[in-house]
Amino acid sequence: MTPAESTAYLAPPGFEAELAHELGGDAENLGGPGHGLFLAPGPPRPVAWAANVWFAPRRLGISSIADGARQLRAIQRNWALCPLKLHRRAALIQDKLPHVSAKPLKFPAAAPTAPLGSWALLAADEILAAPQCSSPFPNGKVAFDENKAGPPNRAYLKLWEALTLLGRWPGKDERCLDLGSSPGGWTWALAQLGARVESVDKAPLAPAVAGLANVAYRKESAFALKPADVGRVDWLFSDVVCYPDRLHRLVTAWIESGLARNIVCTLKFQGETDFVAQALFAAVPGGRLLHLHHNKHELTFLWPA
Repeated sequence: MTPAESTAYLAPPGFEAELAHELGGDAENLGGPGHGLFLAPGPPRPVAWAANVWFAPRRLGISSIADGARQLRAIQRNWALCPLKLHRRAALIQDKLPHVSAKPLKFPAAAPTAPLGSWALLAADEILAAPQCSSPFPNGKVAFDENKAGPPNRAYLKLWEALTLLGRWPGKDERCLDLGSSPGGWTWALAQLGARVESVDKAPLAPAVAGLANVAYRKESAFALKPADVGRVDWLFSDVVCYPDRLHRLVTAWIESGLARNIVCTLKFQGETDFVAQALFAAVPGGRLLHLHHNKHELTFLWPA
């Protein structure tokens, strides 16, 4: 396949089957069983289970380690290795390329903007390389400067990641509704931004989160609240545990009400991945569905994306 005729897709570890399902039968798994770099004909396809998408990848024939590094440097400066085969040889090529900083991001901060290509060694004399990719982070892996004292759990990391990729986040005094919030990881993160947070759950918040001055706790079910009863919010958040089709009805009600300016929510799958419910979210106009590095067996929905 020529560069213009193909796209490569990197699956999140453990979700190779989900990506293969989305891509269909014409995608080739370049690494074989247990790996997740797929090559499919045609332009990029709308998939959610991809840590990174490689646009117009090209095959480079190389004569040596030094030649491989030389050819990559001739295309651009910044490259991230996707370990696939011949790991030692691939690492030696990467060592000859300019260093790409992996310093953890301090939230809130913009995602890197410098072009970052991805490459993999297919054989001793062949590289697959894509100068442009969907993720600004190496292989889609986002590392943050974590706060290990304030939040009650690590769920805040996927919220940080979602907002970083979205490119915007709540500002001071913006009204946020956090549904299914207990024990309060997302509520804590939003409060740190200076937003006014209404935290909704039948279960209580961690005391340190509940005591924050800009947090108001509502002991209610997320699904009992109607948009008209809440009124206009700048941000609607949900990390609630529920079936995805039920969450879709909730999100649709808020979008149709016109009372939420921004929505970030998590689709949690119990048992097998529900591709029918996933398709419902994928079809929402203006939305984006993706798997975050900090997601587990779940997807994140952003609106408007």
